[in-house]
Amino acid sequence: MCEHCTRREFLGAGVASGMILAGATWTHTWASQSPPAQIRGKSRICVVFTGTPVPEDRNWGADAGQIEAMKSRLAKAEKKLGNIELIIGQSRNAQQTAALLEKAGPGAPVLAINVQNFALTRVVKPILDGSHPMVFFSLPASGHDWMYAPRWHSRGHRVTLLASRDYDELERALRLLRVIPMMKQTRILLFPPARGTKPAQSPDQVKKRLGADVVAIEEKTFDEMISAAEDNAVRAEINRWTKNAKEIIEPNKEDIRKAARVSVALQRLMEQERAQGLAVGTCMGWLSKGFPCLGFARLRDNGIPAACEGDMDSLLTMLLFQYMIDRPGFQGNATFDTSRNALWTAHCTAPLKMDGPNGKEAPYLLRGHSEVGGSGCVPEIQYRLGETITRTKLINLDTILASTGKIIEVPEKSVHGCRTQIVTEVSDAAKMAANWSSALETEDAMTLLHRVVFYGDHMENVHHLARLMDMKVVQEG
Repeated sequence: MCEHCTRREFLGAGVASGMILAGATWTHTWASQSPPAQIRGKSRICVVFTGTPVPEDRNWGADAGQIEAMKSRLAKAEKKLGNIELIIGQSRNAQQTAALLEKAGPGAPVLAINVQNFALTRVVKPILDGSHPMVFFSLPASGHDWMYAPRWHSRGHRVTLLASRDYDELERALRLLRVIPMMKQTRILLFPPARGTKPAQSPDQVKKRLGADVVAIEEKTFDEMISAAEDNAVRAEINRWTKNAKEIIEPNKEDIRKAARVSVALQRLMEQERAQGLAVGTCMGWLSKGFPCLGFARLRDNGIPAACEGDMDSLLTMLLFQYMIDRPGFQGNATFDTSRNALWTAHCTAPLKMDGPNGKEAPYLLRGHSEVGGSGCVPEIQYRLGETITRTKLINLDTILASTGKIIEVPEKSVHGCRTQIVTEVSDAAKMAANWSSALETEDAMTLLHRVVFYGDHMENVHHLARLMDMKVVQEG
């Protein structure tokens, strides 16, 4: 434990000690030997065109030209996304649907596209009976079957509806559907203890609910990787961070060197273990070896979610969104200013590329960690003013907390709180503050505080994903 850590002081010695003792009872379970994951394969999605094309000038349904346009857009999306494989076919009856599902493989998610009035209702039974998550894409005037998607969902089926003339919605459907098989191929590394809601702390429940494997890593093993980090790679990491920084304020050369060495070691760890996610439960005590905040930023920018303080809820949230929108998240603490109808989010680690791996890096300063006397080296990232954001977190493996806002202030140099900060205008700050984390039954400060912020308004996606994964949505504020 870091003796300078004010967050630990805030939680109280008794509570912190209880967490450590509780963690010791399950650490061995997490640390059980598990073979390295194989390189992740493409996720299969079954695309079912239902019925027979109708003439262009009459009847309810899709014509041949519309079907070809949809197939072309699907091929474009398959190539763009790169990690999906589409099994495409036409079905006029339940037997043909069953044959397509068998070809796609057990549990394959389904994109159903109605071609003829009431065609889907005649062929959908194997999809529903097999509990396949299904997005139903319905062009205007392509039939009346769209009415049944909400009814199927209300009966417990994992179904959501995209009713639109916009063929780009087909890519959105594939992004949503790929989340489920990608989670089943996910390998998460944890430096215990895990934190967050009890279901998220349980490797067995994570595996059962989402399909992801969670494997513990011993700090001693990682310490050896830090020592083994190649000097040339460390120098390159130092140069990259220092060259692009607007200003270096508190950190000295040794602070930066330590943080860069840890960053390189974390990248090597994820490559060696072929892992897709990371949670570090002991990061507040890492000052002597070098804080992981630069490494977390680098991993997130490269599409590998990394969570501070062992927060498994935040990590799983970042994974879901990474697979859905290909963007990293900013995990942080919340604090309110009701006089401005504003909510702050602040933390000492954050991604530079909130627009995704091909986006531009945000400007940043190099700072000392705000809670350990200005020591260490962390990024203070200055995010984009005016940007609409979605603030969210998956809790208890079955509920998504979500809200939207707009960034109205980013400090030139942060003072109070963690280093990276955004101030966002929200719909009703007083109401949000009064009901904050009311869906959570815990007194753990970190679990109550943390949310993950993403650029863009993703509320529709949140509701679609929740229907496909049998989750609830609680809109905050």
